[in-house]
Amino acid sequence: MFQALKQLSAPTNKDLRARIYFTLGVLALFIIGTYVQIPGTPNLDIDSTVLGTLNSFTGGAMQKFSIFSLGVTPYITASIIVQLLQMDIIPYFSELKDEGPTGRQKINKITRYMGIIFAFIEGFIFAIAFLGKKSTMDYMYVATVITAGTAFLLWLGDQITQKGIGNGVSLIIMAGIIATLPSTFVTVFEELVLSGSYANWLGILMFVLFVIVYFAVVIGVIFMEEAERRIQIQYANKSTFGNNQSYMPIKINTAGVIPVIFASSLLTIPAVIAQFVKNEGFINFVNEYLNYTKPVGFALFVVFIYFFAYFYTFIQLRPEELAKNLKENGGFIPGVRPGKDTEDYISKTLSRLTVFGALFLVVIASLPILFSTLTDLPPEVSIGGTSLLIVVGVALETYRQLEGSLVTRNYKKGYTGRR
Repeated sequence: MFQALKQLSAPTNKDLRARIYFTLGVLALFIIGTYVQIPGTPNLDIDSTVLGTLNSFTGGAMQKFSIFSLGVTPYITASIIVQLLQMDIIPYFSELKDEGPTGRQKINKITRYMGIIFAFIEGFIFAIAFLGKKSTMDYMYVATVITAGTAFLLWLGDQITQKGIGNGVSLIIMAGIIATLPSTFVTVFEELVLSGSYANWLGILMFVLFVIVYFAVVIGVIFMEEAERRIQIQYANKSTFGNNQSYMPIKINTAGVIPVIFASSLLTIPAVIAQFVKNEGFINFVNEYLNYTKPVGFALFVVFIYFFAYFYTFIQLRPEELAKNLKENGGFIPGVRPGKDTEDYISKTLSRLTVFGALFLVVIASLPILFSTLTDLPPEVSIGGTSLLIVVGVALETYRQLEGSLVTRNYKKGYTGRR
């Protein structure tokens, strides 16, 4: 890492530094926008167990009723749906997937249009749920402003991807989450040290312990995100001596944060509907049985995470396709016959890894719930969770891209020098 930073400061990498500055400038513009409140709207009292995750994704913009209240989450929802539709559910999307760059361009266009439509629908529901009794034109006005904010953020994300460094949409989500971290530590310090609830030395000790545990969780997430199982691969026309061995790397957490997002979304939908219909009986049912902090809701949360972890893992890595590609390229797993036996071996390996990957997701996603339940700290203060997974994942991916750019530049420079 330090070597990469040293290379980045070299005069020859001036353009790469400019891309980084451009990225930081766009993200700063997004953070400023989260404080621009829609005229005529109030600040919201967000329940962290229901909409707190969405609020953290937008840098607190939802709580402020900002022009960026929904952030890029409608686009994320649309991209997940489109990705699922490509899995032989709708032939048209499957054909687009196989068309190469042209097909991907069409898929991206469809995803953006779908994201804008979702933004308007969600913005309209959002306005009805939190503005109270207003006219239809008021709801339309708020929904239109929120939709425009989401469209602007998608454009900013494109600018980062093209002129900056990293994936623009992912970095916008990460920036929103990071923007809420300082207030978290300030709140903990005020509650433990300045409030007088504890003796000074005890409050300071508890605050230091909180910081240590927080960063220990970050290190644990990094370790699990990087952990992988390597399946040795041999090729009929290649030697396996020395450094010629090949491997098929399979991450322990192949599904990433998607299972947690899916599970959270499923349990959030009834809560949003309850805010919309204002039915006391339904609200009580949701709070009692579909709330993360209640036993039934927590159990459903865990089951959903395991289900989507298996579902998404086997969508991302199809054992039959991996086995087919290996066979076509003359590769095989030592001790395993090509074809059906290889497919079964990969499926069995994926299943075992997913047990641990899903367990890791459950632990990380459960930490904020358990922390807020077992401590007297405000519910917005938490350790771990979906937000931390996203921040670490995006940060690692952006660093890999930056490091890859530096390696490519050094390789070209060395190659030119030899000539």
